[in-house]
Amino acid sequence: MQGAFSADINSRDTPLNISKHEQRVLHVLAQGGAIHFERLSNGKIRDIRCFTRDGHVLADCDLRLFDRLKKRRFIKSVNGHPYRVTRLGIGSVNAQHDNR
Repeated sequence: MQGAFSADINSRDTPLNISKHEQRVLHVLAQGGAIHFERLSNGKIRDIRCFTRDGHVLADCDLRLFDRLKKRRFIKSVNGHPYRVTRLGIGSVNAQHDNR
């Protein structure tokens, strides 16, 4: 009976340490936003812009924040399309009230 009530400590039920800016960007992406990017000739990303689902630009998203989200696998791009939130990113963002 011990196994019925034991919690899996390694599960992803607990949120990760995410900054306020990361939370804001992930929340926008989880609601249908996307991060558009421009590449240099060598393939490195030069500039990014985070768009909400309504087409507004999110000013809080910069290249450093983008690199952190990408490194932690919260966002990804498929076949050169804009970056979108991953399942891990959706699971790590705290719920926020939508003030529409």
